[in-house]
Amino acid sequence: MELIEIVAADRNWAIGKDGDMCHHLPEDMAFFRRTTLGGVLLMGRKTLDSFPGGKPLPKRINIVITHQKDFEREGCLVVHSVEEALSLAQTFAPKPVFVVGGGTIYRQMLPFCTKAYITKIDTTFEAPDTFIDNLDALASWRVIEESAPMEQNGLSFRFVTYERGSQ
Repeated sequence: MELIEIVAADRNWAIGKDGDMCHHLPEDMAFFRRTTLGGVLLMGRKTLDSFPGGKPLPKRINIVITHQKDFEREGCLVVHSVEEALSLAQTFAPKPVFVVGGGTIYRQMLPFCTKAYITKIDTTFEAPDTFIDNLDALASWRVIEESAPMEQNGLSFRFVTYERGSQ
């Protein structure tokens, strides 16, 4: 099973504030849509709640990890632990599995990820409260591809693909 982190982060690896993303980049959203279509999404309940109408994303398998034992949402497969999520995701192989948030889920799943698609935004967001691990500071991760810088809504950004190597 290929487990892939996909997220947009600022210079300090901040990804969110008050349960929402710190940015609005239509090109990043289009990249997310193109990349994850037909795959499996692994997320926390709060991330699901942040989607339009709190509904799962269409044309993808949506797996939600929550501690709420009685949680149900139409169109979602609900699990209650990282182990349960990984086991369920494995049943959809060879479909790629994308970790899509939030911060706690990214941290818990990173040890199992082999690839990461990071939209690196060349700014520092004001007062963020959610961060991911800085892959540039982890010896086991290396950049394998990087797009040219782009600009949208006054923000400069680039798409960077990381791969986990041997430590």
